[in-house]
Amino acid sequence: MKILVINPGSTSTKVALFEDEKRITEKKIDHSREELGAFSSIAEELPMRIARVKEFLAENGTVPGGLDVIVARGGMLPPVRHGAYVVDDNLVETLLERPVEHHASNLGAGMAQAIAREGGGKPAFIYDSISVDELTPLARFSGIKGYDRRSFSHVLNTRAIAKAVAEREGFDLMSSNVIVAHLGGGISMNLQSNGDIIDIVSADEGAFSTERAGGIPIYQAARIAREEGADALYAYEIGKGGFTSYLGTNDARVVERDALNGDEKARTILEAMGYQAAKAIGGLATVVRGEVRAIVLTGGMSHIKLLTDTITERVSFIGPVFVMAGELEMEALAAGAYRVMRGEERAALLRG
Repeated sequence: MKILVINPGSTSTKVALFEDEKRITEKKIDHSREELGAFSSIAEELPMRIARVKEFLAENGTVPGGLDVIVARGGMLPPVRHGAYVVDDNLVETLLERPVEHHASNLGAGMAQAIAREGGGKPAFIYDSISVDELTPLARFSGIKGYDRRSFSHVLNTRAIAKAVAEREGFDLMSSNVIVAHLGGGISMNLQSNGDIIDIVSADEGAFSTERAGGIPIYQAARIAREEGADALYAYEIGKGGFTSYLGTNDARVVERDALNGDEKARTILEAMGYQAAKAIGGLATVVRGEVRAIVLTGGMSHIKLLTDTITERVSFIGPVFVMAGELEMEALAAGAYRVMRGEERAALLRG
C-alpha cells in the first residue's frame, strides 16, 4: 500500500512516501521568507504548497494515480475526537475559510484533497487533529462564563509516543493514565486516560518555550495590553516570548551550548523552563489522583539533557519518566491511514 504523508508547518512542509508502515523516502520542503511573503494569508499558500508536493512526487517517480491513500496533519477544527476524518469539501472549507485559529496545519486537508483528486479520487484523510477535544466537563472551566478552555495540544505526536512507550514497556495504554509533554517550539502536554485525552496544558497555558511566553499571569497580560497593545501581547505568544524575549534567540541548541559553557543566565532560563513544565505535569497528575503509569518527555527539545533532567528530578515521584526525543508524526500519520485502509479503524465525517 503506497501512502503519501503531508505535514505542513509554518515555514516548511514535511512529505513522505510509505509502503504500508515502512518509510521509503521523506523530505522537508523549506519555504523561504520571500516565498511566504508573497501571500497575505495562510489559505493563499495552498496552490504553492500543492505544487511543491507534486514536485516531490515527481522527484521520486510517483504520480498521484500511483498512490493508494493520502493522509495529512489535521488542523484547527471545531472540537473533534482522536483518529481519522475523511477529507471532503466540508472539512477543507472549514479549515481554510472558518478555522478556529489560523495555522499552517489547516492547509493539510486541502493539499491532500488536491492530490487525491488528481489521482482519480484516491481516499484522503486527516489524522489526530490539533483540536482533538475529549476534555471532561470539569476540565472545561476557565473561570469566565462563555470562555471555556480549549483543547489544543500536540495530539499527533503525543498519542504516537504514548503508544510506542506502552508497547515497549509492556502496559495497556487503553487502561492506563499517561502524561505526555511535547517540548518543542511550543510546550504542550496532555493526560491520556484509557486512550482519551481528558485534560491538557496548552502552549499558552503552561511553560514558556523557545519563542512562546506560555501562561502569562493575567495582571501582567493586562499591563502589556495597555502599554504595548493587544497585538504585542499576542506576538509574545507566537514568536516573541520565551528564549527570544530573554536571550534574543529561539535556537534551543545555542541556549544549551551557552549553559554548558558556563553562561549562568542561559542555564537559569533553561532550568526555569523545566521548572514550569514540571509544575504543569504535576497539575495534570492531580486529575487522576496521582495514578500515573508513565510520564513521557518528547519533542525536539527533549534532546536537551539539562532540560529533561530538570523536569525528571521534580516529577519522578509521580511515576516513571521516559524520554523519547524527537517526534513520530510522519509515522503516526502513515500508520493511522494504513489502519483505516485495512478496516482496523473507521474514519469519521466532520459534521456541520
